[in-house]
Amino acid sequence: MGKLIVIEGVDASGKETQTELLRKRLENLGKKAARISFPDYNSPSSALVKLYLGGELGSDPNAVNPYAAAIFYAADRFVSYKMSWGRILEENEYVIADRYVTSNIIYQAAKIDSPEEKDEFIDWLSDLEYGRLELPRPDGVLFLNMEPAAASKLMAGRMNKITGEGERDIHERSEEYLLKAYNNACAVAEKLGWTEIKCSVAGQPRPIDEISEEIAEKIL
Repeated sequence: MGKLIVIEGVDASGKETQTELLRKRLENLGKKAARISFPDYNSPSSALVKLYLGGELGSDPNAVNPYAAAIFYAADRFVSYKMSWGRILEENEYVIADRYVTSNIIYQAAKIDSPEEKDEFIDWLSDLEYGRLELPRPDGVLFLNMEPAAASKLMAGRMNKITGEGERDIHERSEEYLLKAYNNACAVAEKLGWTEIKCSVAGQPRPIDEISEEIAEKIL
């Protein structure tokens, strides 16, 4: 069983870029490495996630309560684990995940204001995905801390990952929700002991190669 390394962060924090750079670096060091991404938009398992993000269940993220939305993502992860990435994890020394269970913690727990209820949700989610669904726990989680001002600049003009077109999903359309998700991410990263990588300074993104070097240093 390979090591599962999660690179986590809010939208436009550079997860796709950094997971691929880390995979290439590990391969250059002679390690057998693979990259996976969630949700698995190429699989039918992501159908409920697509309905949710596409606004079919409500145009506001809060139209779907965090428990229901979390189940959509968990189901996609479980099905794709059985169909594909469980085997990938067996065959490689390292598997680098662009998002994971940790994204449910960031985005769905952000809908909960009460600290006690938020903790209850995180406990429930961990039991659901790691316990009941028996998904592997990550060997490490790196949190890409990209400030909202910097993320907004990077998000401008970015294509929708579901449709390949310019419109944003219901998360990206709500600046209030994105800010809540970012603040929640910073809080849970500290609470759960994720490794933080500062990706911006004073609202400006740091150079990609500089971030990549720091990530590799943490992993290796």
